[in-house]
Amino acid sequence: MSEDLHKEILFGKSLGELQEITDGLNLPKFTAGQIASWLYQKQVDSFDEMTNLSKKVREQLSEKFVIGLDAPVNVQVSKDGTKKYLFRTPEGGYIESAFIPEKKRNTLCLSTQVGCKMRCLFCMTGKQGFQANLTSGEILNQIRSLPEKEQLTNLVFMGMGEPMDNLDALMKSLEILTSDWGYGWNPKKITVSTIGLVPAMQQFLEKSACHLAVSLHSPFEKERRMLMPVSQKYTIKDILGELKKHSFDRQRRVSFEYIVFSGLNDTSAHVKELARILNGFKCRINLIRFHSIPNTPLQGTSEESILQFKDALNAKGIVTTIRASRGQDIDAACGLLSTREMKNTTVKELKIDIDSENQIETK
Repeated sequence: MSEDLHKEILFGKSLGELQEITDGLNLPKFTAGQIASWLYQKQVDSFDEMTNLSKKVREQLSEKFVIGLDAPVNVQVSKDGTKKYLFRTPEGGYIESAFIPEKKRNTLCLSTQVGCKMRCLFCMTGKQGFQANLTSGEILNQIRSLPEKEQLTNLVFMGMGEPMDNLDALMKSLEILTSDWGYGWNPKKITVSTIGLVPAMQQFLEKSACHLAVSLHSPFEKERRMLMPVSQKYTIKDILGELKKHSFDRQRRVSFEYIVFSGLNDTSAHVKELARILNGFKCRINLIRFHSIPNTPLQGTSEESILQFKDALNAKGIVTTIRASRGQDIDAACGLLSTREMKNTTVKELKIDIDSENQIETK
């Protein structure tokens, strides 16, 4: 098992990368496509299952590579059917994925980083600080190792981390997901969220056909900077300016995520300003109820207020919906489960260290 730690992981590699590997092993050109098919379409767990490869080729692969799949280490199950899965990364960090079943679709919310650099005031993941970028394999492992993987109809990159801050791994995972040689997903079934890292967003819009969701949370720059410090670098004007360069229609949507906070961003002035800055955009606003997290001054707005806010925006001609809150009886807010597990692990490791020292002393 320790030998495997020094072997390269195949899962999460693109067809081009697999081609480089097979070329390096002096294997026929078509071998890379065969391996991709086994990894992503037939979803095998071992090289022995790649039966259209010769035994010699399989031995060559197993000498240098591992497939590299990891099962979740914990799961929380809500009474509404939502499941939050916890994965441990090879470096010892934790990430979360949320499986959200509905009548007509089943969505998986994916993470792209361990922790996050963005320090958004309302986000528990941001309070962890940034620890690591996930590889494309670690991103896709959240799908591949999910017990409900065959039931999935939609994917949203809205879990831990800022997807556009891990652009290379994001784009590679989207390539594998949507390519014929990969999973063959329809890009219209995939949505990527961003707080508005404009250069990365530009590349995403040019190179991918997946939907985009922009975290807005306030139409006023000063408020948005308070909620999201990254706004000091990429303003609302910058973000909307980039979006205007691209077309959005039935084939591709842009939506704006808007967490509603009591007494902060839920007034008539916000409705008026949102209508002004989004005038001419074919878009949707998704209002989100705030899931409380520790050590924040923010509070969610009342049900009456969020309904009034939605109606006021719709009256202005902006298609506005309220996202259903799920998993309220488990760690609903993104980052809560992994933060708790990090703390538990630290306590366990500290206890082991103390016990070891005590044993040494008693000897």
